[in-house]
Formats: sequence, C-alpha cells, structure tokens
Amino acid sequence: MSPCVLVAWLGNTDLRAAGNELGGELGPIGQAVHERDFNAVHLLTDHAPQQSKAYRVWLNEQCGIKAALHAVSLTSPTRFDEIYEATVSALDSLRDKANGSARFVYHLSPGTPAMAAVWIVLAKTTHAAELIESSVQDGVRTVSFPFDLAAEYLPPINADQIVRLTQGLPAEAPEFGAIIHRCQAMKTEIARARRLAVHDVPVLIQGESGTGKELFARAIHASSPRAGQPFVEVNCGAIPSELVEAEFFGATKGAFTGAEAKAGYLEAAHTGTLFLDEIGELPLAAQVKLLRCLQEGSVQRVGSTKPRKINIRVIAATNRTLQDEVAEQRFREDLFHRLAVGVLCLPALRERTGDVGLLIDHVLEKINTDCAQQSGWVHKQLSVEARNLLLQHPWPGNIRELSNTLSRAAIWTVPPSIDAQDIRAALFPVRKETQASESVLNRSLDNGFDLPGLLAEVARHYLSRALGETRGNKSAACKLVGLPNYQTFTNWMNKYGVK
Repeated sequence: MSPCVLVAWLGNTDLRAAGNELGGELGPIGQAVHERDFNAVHLLTDHAPQQSKAYRVWLNEQCGIKAALHAVSLTSPTRFDEIYEATVSALDSLRDKANGSARFVYHLSPGTPAMAAVWIVLAKTTHAAELIESSVQDGVRTVSFPFDLAAEYLPPINADQIVRLTQGLPAEAPEFGAIIHRCQAMKTEIARARRLAVHDVPVLIQGESGTGKELFARAIHASSPRAGQPFVEVNCGAIPSELVEAEFFGATKGAFTGAEAKAGYLEAAHTGTLFLDEIGELPLAAQVKLLRCLQEGSVQRVGSTKPRKINIRVIAATNRTLQDEVAEQRFREDLFHRLAVGVLCLPALRERTGDVGLLIDHVLEKINTDCAQQSGWVHKQLSVEARNLLLQHPWPGNIRELSNTLSRAAIWTVPPSIDAQDIRAALFPVRKETQASESVLNRSLDNGFDLPGLLAEVARHYLSRALGETRGNKSAACKLVGLPNYQTFTNWMNKYGVK
C-alpha cells in the first residue's frame, strides 16, 4: 500500500494547542495525526522558527511522529499569490522525492481561508489529493466537492529583467509573437533571443526535445538583418556518417562512386542562416572541417582543391549538455566555443508555469481548423476532467508530445466532447521517476565515469530550476536548494556556469 503523506499549513490554533491553551485539545493537525495513520507529516509554516520547532517537538510527544517543517516567508497570510507559489513549490519537491509512490492528503482546517482555498484548487486540478478537515464535534473527515475545476493560476511576474533586455530593440517580430507563452522563463529567453537576432553572431539553443528550438531559430533568422535570405535547416543526426562531408560541404562530379556535382548545406546557406539541429550528433571528423570552414569563411567541396567563399550565420541546437559532451571528448571544445556566443536555454514544458493551458487551447484550435473540411469532422472540446488530466501530466516529450496526444484524442473521439477516458487512452505512460534516479545513482563506473561532471550536471539543473521558480530572485532561490545565503548561491552559479 502506498505511504500516506499529510501536508498542512501550521495554524495559530495548532500553536495554541501546543501551548496548552485549549484545555488539552490537540488542535486540527494533532487531531488528524492522532485519529489517522500517516507515514509522514509535512508542515508549511510562516511562523517564527522557534515556535514552529517547539510545535514539532510537542506533536512528536503527543502523537509519536516527527513532522518535517517547510519555512515560508509570506508578507500576509491572505496573499493568494504568495500562498499558491509556496504551496506548489513544496508539493512539487515532495512529489519528486516520493517518485509517484505516495498518497497525499491536504488538511483544510489549519491556517487561513486563503490557504484552504489554495488547497482546494490544487487538489481538484494539478496536484490531486484527498482533502480533510477536523473539528472537536465531528472529528476528522474527508471533504467531498461535487464539482470539478479547470483552474490555471499564474502569480504576478516581475518584468524588470524583460524591460532591460528589450530596451532599444525594434517592435517584436511576428515570428516571436507566434511562440505561445506567458511564463517568466520563456519571456526571458524570448527577450534574449530578440537581442541576439539583431547581432550577427552564432547562437546555441539548448533544451529537451520538443521544447521549440527550431521555432526559436526561425524567429531569430526572420528578425535578423539576414531575413529574406536562405534559411537552411540540417538535422545532424539524420545524415548517414559516410555522406556527412558531401552533404555539408558539397562534392565534385566523380569525387566518389556515383557522385554528382552539388553544393553542400554551407554553400546553400550563403548570405543567410544555417540551422544545425542536434549539433551534438555530428561526427568528430565533420566537426573539425566545420570549424575550419567557419573560421576561414570558405568551404571546399569533396574532391576539389578550390575553396569557395561563404557568408553564413550559424544557429545550432541540441538536447544534450554540450559542456558535458566536451568533457567526455565527444564534442570539440574549440567548436563549442565558436558556436556558444549567444546561448539560449529553453525550459521544459513541466517548468513553464501557466503555459500548458495556453498551449492546450492553441493546439486544439489548430486541430479543429485543420480538420474542419474533412468529411464527418465534429468540432472538438475538452471536458473539465480531461483538461485537468492534461494539466497534471509531466510531458516528458514537451510540446511535441502534447500536440500528438491531443491529435490522437481528437481523432479517436467521435462525440464533440473529449473526456478523461479519451485522454487516458491517448497518453503514453510516464516512465517512473525511480528509473531516472537510477540513471544518476547507479551508473557504471567503467568507461571513464566522471563524478565531477555528474555533480555539475545535477547542480546546474537545480540552480536553473530554482531561478526559474523564483523568477530570478536569488534570495528566494537559495532557500529552495538549501544554500545558506544569496552570495553562496551566486558563487555556485558562477562555478557551474548558470546564467
């Protein structure tokens, strides 16, 4: 049976119970722990540390369970935005550690009405859980709500950084406007991309598969002085190794068996932009020749001794961490530094707070538009339950997976309404997080195992994630990752190259 985890805000009534001000009553949390079996108790608290710690000691003495405290700084116990952010952050951390194996229970009684409202919204939408309440008269009982919510909440965004990044730029190009988003992380990357677009420098776009790297590359090209010139896209992982040089650099007639005279990708992109998708897949031998071409501004076809001048801008994309590939000697360091002048790091969809709902609406609208002329097509809509399933899914395949899932569900569903059962049938099962943990913790020690590189990879992931969740607030971010202060967090950022 899955372990049961109680999560609650520590309320004033609970503190009064610990202070023996309620005539021996246990208070809401104590009553719940006393009457039900929980494997773990996690308490969010904005009270003074000494009060919270004293309560934890008292609860252990009364009920024999050691609660974990999660300190939160609120300007007011009724600020929905602050309560929401703090609660989501704590729940995401707990769920990550539980690896999907725990059953969560949220306690509505402790804390303010605003805190209870946030518990209800989360339990009925993105962070499903059992809701309970307790009272002296009725004891502890499960709270049932005969309705569903499709709630997507986005806390206020501090736009100072965005304003600084976009100062002095021309009006936003339509290509960037087509990137569906509203989260802080994407706003920042788009602002950086717009600045890079007007400077004729190489760009490296990093991010998981399906995060929109090609969309960014096309938007940068269309917003640059090279707009209107060729945009040549190359999937570096889709070219057979024996044809890489001929495809990239061209060939003369008879250079090899069956060869015809042809221009390569670099020549085809002359005066325009060469987009090298999945650059990390390019063989080392081709990396050497590509670097030479970029340095010298010329290309030499296979079988020819005559170089041809080229003028191109390179935008490269990868779902790998190229710094790690360099450390493993799978990618040339000199080529990496040649490409990584302007660097963009696109967030995964699961990290884009508030964006999933927008993308669901956009994708479903596009599906309905594209299929409108097909015989027998019925305009599709999502039920509340179906939408909540989509909002709760972690989307390891990012936007591409979301689009394909909705397409499958829309095609398979005959009635106008796509319900939860249709979405469950269309979703691929998510690999257990334990498998991801094993890939970190149980790697082979053969073949040049690199512990510093692995630690650096983990540090970069969590430092970047903390910055994203706190909208660039280092003081708040350092608390999320357990570092003592702002300066230590900054030192770690510098050490591991986090921007």
